[in-house]
Amino acid sequence: MSDHHDHIHSHSYGDISPHGHSSLHENGVPHSHDGHGHKHSPEHIKRVSNRLARAIGHLESVRKMVEDGRDCSEVLIQLAAVKSAINNTGKVILKDHLEHCIVDAVEHNDHTAIEELNRAIEQFLK
Repeated sequence: MSDHHDHIHSHSYGDISPHGHSSLHENGVPHSHDGHGHKHSPEHIKRVSNRLARAIGHLESVRKMVEDGRDCSEVLIQLAAVKSAINNTGKVILKDHLEHCIVDAVEHNDHTAIEELNRAIEQFLK
């Protein structure tokens, strides 16, 4: 029996993302929506939030470039900068996740967290 549902996931680093999934893990264990067993530091949250705000602002500038009919080469270069900013933000989140969330999961013998990390990395690298 698949108990599938959609919801908004509010990440402790400030990002909010909608997604749907089964409430059961592949191994039949119920999925917890309690989040991680620890909190991210306010400094980390602020650092990631600031990076995302800068990337959003930069992307808005690229949109304006397109609307203004700027040269395609210039737009592509700026899009590359946006992609780089997003990828670097992902690296910051991944590093923190490995250092805190995964360490916590290993200490609590939570193999599901490793499986979820693998799925997240696969999606991030697409």
